[in-house]
Amino acid sequence: MLAQRTLKTLTRAVGVGLHSGQRVEITLRPAPPDTGIVFRRVDLPEPIDIVVSTLAVTDTRMASTISNGDVKVHTIEHLMSACAGLGLDNLYVDITAEEVPILDGSAASFVFLLQSAGIVMQSAPRRFIRLIEPVEVRQGLGDNVKWARLAPYHGYQLSFEIDFSHPAVDSTGQRVLFDMSTGSYSKDIARARTFGFTKDVEMMRASGLALGGGLDNAIVMDDYKVLNAGGLRYDDEFVKHKILDAMGDLYVVGKPLLASYSAFRSGHALNNLLLRELLNQPQAWDVVTFDNEKLAPSGFAQLARAW
Repeated sequence: MLAQRTLKTLTRAVGVGLHSGQRVEITLRPAPPDTGIVFRRVDLPEPIDIVVSTLAVTDTRMASTISNGDVKVHTIEHLMSACAGLGLDNLYVDITAEEVPILDGSAASFVFLLQSAGIVMQSAPRRFIRLIEPVEVRQGLGDNVKWARLAPYHGYQLSFEIDFSHPAVDSTGQRVLFDMSTGSYSKDIARARTFGFTKDVEMMRASGLALGGGLDNAIVMDDYKVLNAGGLRYDDEFVKHKILDAMGDLYVVGKPLLASYSAFRSGHALNNLLLRELLNQPQAWDVVTFDNEKLAPSGFAQLARAW
């Protein structure tokens, strides 16, 4: 049986929120089978749980935010991406503020935390959402078009193309194809950092965003070049971060996907819209398990490779 997975023991991290600039501590704890991923606001008089789901996403401006009524958690996508990349199904995330810490701006620190805690198999089958028919969402026309698509595939594959019309971005790879069966999430995707432009920083901060951002947790560019002293971690780090984000955005559906995801200029909003369209088309998917691990897609039965 291809089984669900959780942590062996708890692990903690302290950092600041990218947008809030607020100090925050998270504690990642094991959870029973079929729990899913649950964020718990432990800074409140009475702790409040927010179960991650497609419909729990209530804001997608600059990040993915989930909420339970008035209680929110912002910027969940990098941690969710690490969970997707490592195949982690069940997890409690205790958090002491409204935003997940940005750490180094990628998912690498979360991967390290999760792998350090250890990942164990559980006594319940892992359930996958398997695409039967393609599902697509599109917005805009001509030069403003953007789209995202899920199609049937025996495995999990993501392709993404960006178009920023910026010298520093244009000089790097614009399109990436990543396959979970053949690639290493930890090595190939997880280290790609979020990025932004100096011209946008003042506007964002005036709106109460990016208060915790800087060269130590983001790629920052002026009108011509990357300002970070160390340069890029990958030749195509920009588009790889979009893959990283997409993996986190899509994992909020609550189960791993057996699908091929492709996108052009997509982002948090369109990714969530794609999931909502998927749920609105029940004929386009089903839920499957693998009693025989040999029938699962290549690479899915093994625990994620370490660094």
